Amino acid sequence: MRLMRLLFPPNPIKTPQTLFTSLRSLSLSSMAIPPPKSAIPSAAADNEAGLARRFWIKFRRESIFALFHPFSLCLASGDLKIESFRSYIAQDAHFLKAFAHAYELAEECADDDDAKLGISELRSAVLQELKMHNSFVQEWGLDAKDISISSAAVKYTEFLLATASGKVEGVKGPGKLATPFERTKVAAYTLGAMTPCMRLYAFIGKEFKALLDPKDDTHPYKKWIDNYSSESFQASAVQTEELLDKLSVSLTGEELDIIEKLYHQAMKLEIEFFSAQSLLQPTVVPLIKEHDSAKDRLMIFSDFDLTCTVVDSSAILAEIAIVTAPKPDQNQSEDQIMRMSSADLRNTWGLLSKQYTEEYEQCIESIIPTKRAEFVYNNLHKALEQLSEFEKKANNRVIESGVLKGLNIEDIKRAGERLILQDGCIDFFKKIIKSDNLNANVHVLSYCWCGDLIRSAFSSGGLHEPNVHANEFTFEESISTGKIVKKVESPIDKVQAFRDIIKSCQSDRKNLTIYIGDSVGDLLCLLEADIGIVIGSSSSLRRVGTQFGVSFVPLFPGLVKKQKECVEGRSSNWKGLTGILYTASSWAEIHAFILGY
Repeated sequence: MRLMRLLFPPNPIKTPQTLFTSLRSLSLSSMAIPPPKSAIPSAAADNEAGLARRFWIKFRRESIFALFHPFSLCLASGDLKIESFRSYIAQDAHFLKAFAHAYELAEECADDDDAKLGISELRSAVLQELKMHNSFVQEWGLDAKDISISSAAVKYTEFLLATASGKVEGVKGPGKLATPFERTKVAAYTLGAMTPCMRLYAFIGKEFKALLDPKDDTHPYKKWIDNYSSESFQASAVQTEELLDKLSVSLTGEELDIIEKLYHQAMKLEIEFFSAQSLLQPTVVPLIKEHDSAKDRLMIFSDFDLTCTVVDSSAILAEIAIVTAPKPDQNQSEDQIMRMSSADLRNTWGLLSKQYTEEYEQCIESIIPTKRAEFVYNNLHKALEQLSEFEKKANNRVIESGVLKGLNIEDIKRAGERLILQDGCIDFFKKIIKSDNLNANVHVLSYCWCGDLIRSAFSSGGLHEPNVHANEFTFEESISTGKIVKKVESPIDKVQAFRDIIKSCQSDRKNLTIYIGDSVGDLLCLLEADIGIVIGSSSSLRRVGTQFGVSFVPLFPGLVKKQKECVEGRSSNWKGLTGILYTASSWAEIHAFILGY
């Protein structure tokens, strides 16, 4: 019932951005649910940002996969074997030489003096970077002459130099270009293929730098990290992006599409470049790399509302009820389930929401210790028993109010089909379930009042296999009676369902359990799982967890720490009830951690 507290203010039609927009236009015969504003990047913000910035945001997923790559993780943790670093330096030097040549070709194509000067400055910066690489060779006594260049490095450099030579689909080579403007296009295309690499290294450099202890100079790759996190390199990345924006101002939509494709291709080739680096050591990512389907079982548990979705399911069900309610002058036959009018429903939802919000806050305040306590799972469990009782009473009020009477199962399923899910959520589950190399299953545990809505949402995304554990509507023929078959109403119900599922598994394999959630209702499951991952930014979850001694660790820094432990000889095995939860900002982070690229 936290759903109502979050999403049903006194006038549920005029809700925050997390609710559906323009729902007044819905009809029983044609239910078209537009996406919530929160699911779509702000058009105004996109227009204000430059082309390069928009592309970086659009392909953020690839940058996460690069950051969470085993090679990146070992480098960040400082335990990357020197042999692997030697090979990387050799590959990267080859990479940088291609960059310098591409800048030279781009400078020849640019027809603007300022652009020429900017490109020349960037080329000089690359040459300085090559000198830094030479200093690495001298400092560590590396001999990279005998190291062959990987096919991935060759693939990227050939792609880059082909682009800089004008060998892009639909574009002539520089020697045949008729006008200076056509030559400028090639300069823009070249910057489009180079900008993502510059921004990616600037991003990775800053992420690594944030993990370094300023007083600790023992990190073997501190010089490398200092270079890519430095103000000068960050400025070069910005300058490259600004030049791309400048050179693409006068291009057509079709030409901008070409740049976008080049940008995306460069991002993917960069991840392939990381993947080609030799790693002569154990790593903690991806999690499934040591999975043996004959001996192991991967069990993924997930909440649904606001973990998988951008809108809470109770909001959807309430809006369906309001939109499909009979009009004041519409007669209802005696054999129909009697329903409230639309106006009465709005008013009742408002009253229920107001009462829930006030009492929920009171309940949370009553269970939170005044001072932060040490983590003792049983103490938290006992406190959440009080919240569970509150949630059940709130559900009873909804049932008794009659607001859920008369909903048509087809309308519910249609709403589920149009439900917007978090970016990357479905792809993650599909890859888990459809992988031939994994012995895995997915379970969705939800407070949702109607499991049919969840099943419909997943099925529309091509995912038919997840096991859904939620409450269910009761129906007379295809019309809801307003009653609920209560299965998962509270934190205690959720954790009991979690335990029951694990107990029902055969003991022929070792289970690795992962729970992904976003709210207080998920807290017990998150802690009991071998790995608990919090997605989103629920303030009540943080408040309750923190005061009961739970630690919230951002996922990437947490993995860097785990990698250090792995190398130091301590076990990197995952286990629950440690009081540590990991936080992720997106499903891309979860995907990168568990499955890799």
